Amino acid sequence: MKEGGLLSIWFFIGVSLLVNGLLIFGSGVYELWHPPAHPVVLYGLHASVWWGALMTIIGGIYCYHHAP
Repeated sequence: MKEGGLLSIWFFIGVSLLVNGLLIFGSGVYELWHPPAHPVVLYGLHASVWWGALMTIIGGIYCYHHAP
């Protein structure tokens, strides 16, 4: 950890993206295994899987680069 330095706000944004991305990705994978009874119009695109994975990757990059 840096001596006497402040934590960057980007580290906390990275943590937030990482946690939310994991939750969204997990719910998307769950929907793949257990499809809903009445799926939405664009269900076939599996947006929650793609966006969850993207948010997880970006959050991990932010956490790595701005770690204390």
